[in-house]
Amino acid sequence: MTISIAAIARLTLVASFALGSFAAAQTPSALSAEERTIVRTVDAENARTLALLQRIVDINSGTMNFTGVRRVGDALRVELDSLGFTTRWVDGASFHRAGHLVAEHQGPGPKLLLIGHLDTVFEPSSPFQHFEHVDDSTARGPGVIDMKGGDVIIIGALRALKAAGILGRLNVTVVYDGDEEDAGTPLTEARRALVEAARGAAAAIGFEDGPGDPHLAVISRRGDESWTLRTTGTPAHSSQIFQKDVGAGAVYEATRVLSEFYRQLSGERYLTFNPGLALGGTAVKLDSTGVAGTAEGKSNVVAENMTVVGDLRTISPEQLSRAKQTMQAIVAAHLPNTTGELAFDPGYPPMAPTAGNRRLLTLYDKISRDLGLWPVTAVDPSKAGAADVSFVADIVPMKIDGVGLSGRDDHTTKETADLRMLPVQTKRAALLLYRLATKPQETSN
Repeated sequence: MTISIAAIARLTLVASFALGSFAAAQTPSALSAEERTIVRTVDAENARTLALLQRIVDINSGTMNFTGVRRVGDALRVELDSLGFTTRWVDGASFHRAGHLVAEHQGPGPKLLLIGHLDTVFEPSSPFQHFEHVDDSTARGPGVIDMKGGDVIIIGALRALKAAGILGRLNVTVVYDGDEEDAGTPLTEARRALVEAARGAAAAIGFEDGPGDPHLAVISRRGDESWTLRTTGTPAHSSQIFQKDVGAGAVYEATRVLSEFYRQLSGERYLTFNPGLALGGTAVKLDSTGVAGTAEGKSNVVAENMTVVGDLRTISPEQLSRAKQTMQAIVAAHLPNTTGELAFDPGYPPMAPTAGNRRLLTLYDKISRDLGLWPVTAVDPSKAGAADVSFVADIVPMKIDGVGLSGRDDHTTKETADLRMLPVQTKRAALLLYRLATKPQETSN
């Protein structure tokens, strides 16, 4: 439904009273004159930002709806063009997806990278298709927080900076990926534009909804790789299992490996490894999707083959390397007359909680306090899934994510945004960009 002007007005009042925000005794003394102009502009433009959010939520952009993904990109491209950005569409044919929107604004300040994504998990077949204004402070819709809310926060923050006469000083690149929810293949090609955009950046800001709580931000994400374990044994009558010439069989060998994975690695913080699919018997066939297959065997025949597919999540490149080495050593210690091999398929890299990330969080926290709001702390990385910011983790010295629109139930048909947070998050984002560009010394210690 269309949001009325009266509803917008009520929403502004709700935000003001519910947040206790921008108290006169706090804001003028904490913010510069330019920053106060930015804050006022965000408030003045909030209805426009909200209208843009509704418009793009109403465009289905499930990852595999290439036309819809491009339409959302087109809508945001118009906004960025009007702000003086140089925009281009990166075609996704080489990685079997719609593509990405990249926008650049070259100013004299340190390079800043802003990351969003155009796609959602809701394809055209989903019954969940439209923005619905639930009440004065909430709205429901596909991708409203994951992450079209974050996408429009980027636009709203940049608009405020331009209105205050500050955007010209900023060196900003915006990348809106078109396949974050279901990355294209090969993955290196699908993330090439993002990685190239990160070169030379001083800071990267991801506008995912993160934990959905404006008291929290993300400075660390666990990476996600998949692995496949294949074991073999000597086929024979079951009465001969464990004999010297037969050995233990493929199922016992796979069981040994998985048990040792658990025994040796399950106690390490932030490390998880989950065997999600297991097929064993005389003959095993895993289909091309990697999520289904068939197995044939009999209880009186020693299993010849077993295949196990799982994932591995780690907090840092160092933890990933150690875990893989340990897992490979476990696989190499075979039971009698068996073999085993373990293959890894790289996915999203980890983003470790570096000193640079903590400095960026400190700045963001200070901005929140200067606005008369609440402290912002880091979310437990075990509660933060993979996201595109991780692909620039080893390139950009300072990263923060989860500063998009707050809400709940993302990836479900109950996905709901807290609309009171739209101007709040936009102000915090705009001031973060402003201070990174004009006061780099605040993150230099």
